[in-house]
Amino acid sequence: MMAPEKTRQARMWVFVGDADNPYNIFHFTLSRSRDGPAKFLASYRQTLLADAYGGYDGVVVGNDITRAGCWAHARRKFVDAEKSHPQIAAEAVGWIKRLYAKEERGKALDVAARLELRKQESTPILSSLIDRLFAWRDQLLPKHPMSEAVNYALNQWNELNVFTSDGAVPIDNNEAEREMKRIVLNRKNSLFVGNERGGHTAAILSSITSSCRRHSIDPQRYLTRLLTNLPAAPISQIDRWLPDDWKRQNRSSTR
Repeated sequence: MMAPEKTRQARMWVFVGDADNPYNIFHFTLSRSRDGPAKFLASYRQTLLADAYGGYDGVVVGNDITRAGCWAHARRKFVDAEKSHPQIAAEAVGWIKRLYAKEERGKALDVAARLELRKQESTPILSSLIDRLFAWRDQLLPKHPMSEAVNYALNQWNELNVFTSDGAVPIDNNEAEREMKRIVLNRKNSLFVGNERGGHTAAILSSITSSCRRHSIDPQRYLTRLLTNLPAAPISQIDRWLPDDWKRQNRSSTR
């Protein structure tokens, strides 16, 4: 973000809703502190799927939020440390690959059937994997690069197992990661936001265009209709302009 005689770092967060809340929402803050997500999630009472960033701990504690871990981040730790111990890395990635194979089978299932699949087939994999994690931890020196990957998984173990108790929870937060890549690309193109207000505006526009893409809507067509008609729309009909509702009313808007 531009500032007098210099620039300063600001942050953009993305919240990807579930099937019942099918929107991707970006939130602009001036820092990376937990205050941003804590404020955004103040009335939220379900599951937060995220990486191991410590700031989320203060968000979920005392708020009846279940914190779920991301297996893509856990896998990445082993891949990053591969050169330090190729054998452990290969075995760990192999176990995680088996988990993802179950998830691929579960994609076409409803939530209840997916949960049953996870309980029957993913839970035994996790049971074997944690035994291997403890064995690897005992054989590695604390400062060994591979120890970081092993301890990441062990420290997040409860969170990494949440998906086996809720069929609606994804195994990773890759969808959110993909949406953040769009922000990174835009940062390379536009370089800055002009000020805090500009950051909030960028978050709103990113939320709209990202949610449009989620529903296979042409963002330009949607925004043209929205900006033309919204000023005259009564407040009681405002929900009709949410991308998913708008798509149902305008089937020809899809690509």
